[in-house]
Amino acid sequence: MNNITLGKSNKIPILDKIFYGIGNFSAGVSIQVIGTFLMFYCTAILNIPGSLVGAAISISIAWDAITDPLMGYISDNTKSKFFGRRHLYLVIGGIGIAIFNLFLWNISNYFSVATKFIIILIIIIAIKTFMTIFITPYTALGAELSNDYNERTSIQGIKTIFFLFGLIFVSVFLLYFFFQPSAEFPIGQLNPKAYSYMGLCSSIIIVIFSMACFFFTKKYIPVLRLTENQSVEKLSIRNSLVSFKSIIGDVIFRSIALTYMFNNIASAIFSNIGLHVFTYTFSLDNQQIALIIGTQFAISIISQPVWTSISKKIDKKPSIKLGLTLCITASAYFFALVLFKNYTSGNALYFLPFAALAGFGTGGLFTLPLSMIADIIDIEELNTGKRSEGSYYGCLTLFYKFSQSIALLLIGFILDIIKFNSSLPVQSEDTVVTLGLVLSFASGISFIAALLSLKRYSLNKSSVEDIQKQIVNRNAAKE
Repeated sequence: MNNITLGKSNKIPILDKIFYGIGNFSAGVSIQVIGTFLMFYCTAILNIPGSLVGAAISISIAWDAITDPLMGYISDNTKSKFFGRRHLYLVIGGIGIAIFNLFLWNISNYFSVATKFIIILIIIIAIKTFMTIFITPYTALGAELSNDYNERTSIQGIKTIFFLFGLIFVSVFLLYFFFQPSAEFPIGQLNPKAYSYMGLCSSIIIVIFSMACFFFTKKYIPVLRLTENQSVEKLSIRNSLVSFKSIIGDVIFRSIALTYMFNNIASAIFSNIGLHVFTYTFSLDNQQIALIIGTQFAISIISQPVWTSISKKIDKKPSIKLGLTLCITASAYFFALVLFKNYTSGNALYFLPFAALAGFGTGGLFTLPLSMIADIIDIEELNTGKRSEGSYYGCLTLFYKFSQSIALLLIGFILDIIKFNSSLPVQSEDTVVTLGLVLSFASGISFIAALLSLKRYSLNKSSVEDIQKQIVNRNAAKE
């Protein structure tokens, strides 16, 4: 254990980055299972009105948003000789997600609509709670591993690769494997039993990878304790609110938080109605959808070392601008696919340029903002002498989850307004065209808003390294 070096040293071994990153596979699977299948499952399988489904998802995300900074604050101020600040929550969160995820996909269709809505709401809130317990401390752990400007991007890049593998595992493997067409269900996505099998498989995966992350990284607990703040605040609502107010009041933090928020809104919109659009607007089967989404995620994964290299050459802020520009272009291309849907329907090849642009663009947007938050926390350490990684990342997710809850609530109502009817295998022309337009317009506007939000971010490599030098000099003077 004495050979372990991290935290205030600049580099950590690549193998240890991988051991940390595998935990994000569980996060990716748990997030994407709900994002890809839940809206479709509830409306097309359980026959729950879209407005009710949107309301349930919106409420759960709002709850999730509130609990994220609270969990970060609790994690920052946890002191355990055996578990440290973060690791206990990896165990509790991972197991909790898996259990309730299994329940979610085994709801009887014989219940009344009201009963199904209540069950869905309770289960989703439980899942979101355990996601918060797992993901917020896990993300904070990544920010503690190095203070090197570029090493932080490398850590987040590897973490993002596993997150994207989780997304692609759900959107490609689970979609392809469990939703094969049959004589009874020519459209495999309409087979109720497939969701039960998919839920069992995803729950097993979530447990395996969250526990693997725990066991492979727990050796760092004693070393991390040497670099943690030795003073721990008394847990109280007042102290937590003071901490959150300070973080949210930071102009630089808000700039990145808003950028990250709008980017994630676009991703959430695509995840929650993408299956509707591909199935009904473009008449694509599960294999074609898997090809498109698989291409997008594969390119996002492959792009990670490229984005690390780009950010080293032109810095992090210009890199995010480049990624957002590519995503805006992808949204415009998707709009064209909708306009010419009579020619593009049924042919997955038309969608591969969209997948390539969106995949490469979002690859940087998954990684760079999280690395930049770690840089912002250096300012906190300079000003206050402490680091509150959990609270910062909790407040980061607070921003986008609150707005995401509103966006998804509106999507639920839009499905009802455009007269989406789950009992019909073929929707009306107006319905399917509007579905595609909502997806392209909403995502494009979100990416543009993300680009505008980035203007007030003022840190770069030189300024961050200067801040770190001041911290080192101050600590040396105290000694």
